[in-house]
Amino acid sequence: MPATMTDRKFIIPDYQTFYLSKEESTSPFIHEIAEIGKKLKKPIFSKITGDVTISMRNGKRLLINAKNSDIKEIKQGDFLEIVDYDPLKNFLLLMGPKEPRNETPIHWIIHNARDDVNATIQINSNKIAEKLAGKLPTTEKEYPPNTLDQIKEILRCLRDSKKVIIKNQGILFVGRSLKETEESVLKTLGKLK
Repeated sequence: MPATMTDRKFIIPDYQTFYLSKEESTSPFIHEIAEIGKKLKKPIFSKITGDVTISMRNGKRLLINAKNSDIKEIKQGDFLEIVDYDPLKNFLLLMGPKEPRNETPIHWIIHNARDDVNATIQINSNKIAEKLAGKLPTTEKEYPPNTLDQIKEILRCLRDSKKVIIKNQGILFVGRSLKETEESVLKTLGKLK
């Protein structure tokens, strides 16, 4: 039997990356994101064992921490400015000295689909997701990471909440500001035992 449109998996393969510049970002928001990293060093948040991605709208660009950057020890050179992303051509245009994270397309699409989202924090930790199961909206299916299907499911869950568990991957927080998103993360994780 032939596959139907609903059977197809729209996987975003490794995207083509084009650098406009390899210079470090000078965005004034870098300091704010680094402050969140310092707060996550506190013993109460030691349960964050997963990888953390923070992105923030920076004019028409997206400021995001780079691949293999530890948010708790983040430096100016660990940030990228995403200038454009085309999911159909799988083309990423950016500025910065490092490689982009796998989650970059997800964050770009969320920021461009939702005018009310200016900051996003994603924690890829199944342990945290399991502890919050049943308390937050959760994507219904487990999609391969970085698929258009996964992104559509995340956006569907974000209609009714600013926190979403991504099944078997982690949790995503969004907000109008970095401060609002940070407070949501700290409040949610502070309740975990």
